[in-house]
Amino acid sequence: MSPMTLVKRIQNINKKEASLGISEDASWHAKYKDSAYVYVGGIPFDLTEGDLLVVFAQYGEIVDVNLVRGQRYRKIQRVCFCRL
Repeated sequence: MSPMTLVKRIQNINKKEASLGISEDASWHAKYKDSAYVYVGGIPFDLTEGDLLVVFAQYGEIVDVNLVRGQRYRKIQRVCFCRL
């Protein structure tokens, strides 16, 4: 599933929850509201975890960087999750 498809699905869930008047505590948002992970997409293939640390260090101390790697040939996909 492409990242944009996932984003659109999440937006549809949010709209449905809002229209039904679902409380914040019952929403999926409650589960992740304290998460410090940030999704980053569109990363050039030649960047490494070290490069990402340098780029994101300007926003604070980086606790974790998870650069997602593809299954075929261990190529790096263009997304990561960064915890500040």
